[in-house]
Amino acid sequence: MRDFDGLEVGFDVPARPGMPEAEVQTPCLVLDLDALERNLRKMGAYAAAHGMRLRVHGKMHKSVDVYRLQEEIGGACGICCQKVSEAEVFARAGVKDILVSNQVRGAAKVDRLARMPRLGARVICCVDDLANVAELSAAAVRHGTQIECLVEIDCGAGRCGVTATAEVVTLAKAIAAAPGLRFAGLQAYQGAMQHLDRYADRKAKLDVAVAMVREAVEALGAEGLDCDIVGGGGTGSYYFESASGVYNELQCGSYAFMDADYGRILDEEGRRIDRGEWENALFLLTSVMSHVKPDRAVVDAGLKAQSVDSGLPVVFGRDDVRYVKCSDEHGVVEDPAGALKVGDRLRLVPGHCDPTCNLHDWYVGLRNGVVEAVWPVSARGKAW
Repeated sequence: MRDFDGLEVGFDVPARPGMPEAEVQTPCLVLDLDALERNLRKMGAYAAAHGMRLRVHGKMHKSVDVYRLQEEIGGACGICCQKVSEAEVFARAGVKDILVSNQVRGAAKVDRLARMPRLGARVICCVDDLANVAELSAAAVRHGTQIECLVEIDCGAGRCGVTATAEVVTLAKAIAAAPGLRFAGLQAYQGAMQHLDRYADRKAKLDVAVAMVREAVEALGAEGLDCDIVGGGGTGSYYFESASGVYNELQCGSYAFMDADYGRILDEEGRRIDRGEWENALFLLTSVMSHVKPDRAVVDAGLKAQSVDSGLPVVFGRDDVRYVKCSDEHGVVEDPAGALKVGDRLRLVPGHCDPTCNLHDWYVGLRNGVVEAVWPVSARGKAW
């Protein structure tokens, strides 16, 4: 089908299944489907072998299709979202077990959360304030639904959550007594240590978190309150939570795609985790659009195509060229030997996958250099 200028309708889609990679519109996000599937199977097998549930983090990819793959081949038991509107996208798509791993405040957001179980999903959120317990309870009663709640512990991230075991117990009792609510356990994600380079440094931070969580679980047990979920764990720490004897649910996200910032951290043997533990599966495909300066090429992926909060992207598979600078629509690539020419394509590994994915409408799934799938970034922009 074509419009009045003879252009193919649907030009907003960067690729079609069956198309060679060389014809994919740039800049766009591409997925190496083989690498992605290996990552998903590996984490799923790890979680199963260690008796852990795997609740994958949807805020990373914001894609219903990626989640379905995580469930089908990666053993995911459910999904984490960070915002109510994001969670609604997955609930409407039929996801049955959804944790909003964040506080839900404000009348409109609380009301929408309370309506979500009508879509057939188990709905869970985090709580760190008694006033929020009352808000959630009133909304659940009003809509005749149930909201499950995790008491959030600030175990070192310095964001939401309580820090004293007595506060954990007080909140858990209030949740258990509130109409329309169910106390489901604890949320204890140590986000501040995920990107520490050294394995020993990450472990030291997690040892503190584990001690806090164990104390809370024991105190709750003394009050007759059992924890169905004790959740946390990220791509930089999942092995610590799995060995803790107290956590039972992992909430990893970036392992599936792997970005440049996570890739730099080191495993127990001192190796980068993107050199064996996980594979790069997500790339920002970009094209050279200008090369009038002999030692510098300009590509079409700038700030509007990626987030650089965690550093500039890394050119995948090449050490002769380097991405060194970007502005809104342009990226500058250092090319000292003049190896690139206009029209050449590069795969960039984004510095930070989560906000980069949120800038795009589509993932183009590639296998053996051919487009196999084009998936929408289903929850893009869902930030409330």
